[in-house]
Amino acid sequence: MKYLILIYRDPPSAGPGHAAHAALTHELAGGGELIAAETLADPSQTRRVHAGAVVDGPLPGAGAQPAAFYLVECETLDCALRHAAQAPEAAAGRVEVRPVLCRGGLEM
Repeated sequence: MKYLILIYRDPPSAGPGHAAHAALTHELAGGGELIAAETLADPSQTRRVHAGAVVDGPLPGAGAQPAAFYLVECETLDCALRHAAQAPEAAAGRVEVRPVLCRGGLEM
């Protein structure tokens, strides 16, 4: 099953843990579970579409912003959660794990 591990940070901080994220990426890639991992641009680069108009910046009042993600293929949710717990942002509750839906619902 595919899971999205979404990392949040308070802007404009780039956040801690470059070495921890490199180690996690290496572990996921070595285990064949990594599909994609990327860091997102600074929230100031965000463009929103609202009522057909393009608006600069992230959602107002959103607080922590998505900063990076891992798309992984794991056999169980528990496996994805163990990987997510290795991100330094997890200590502050800034990591989400979501199953990825296929067209018919949850991918199994």
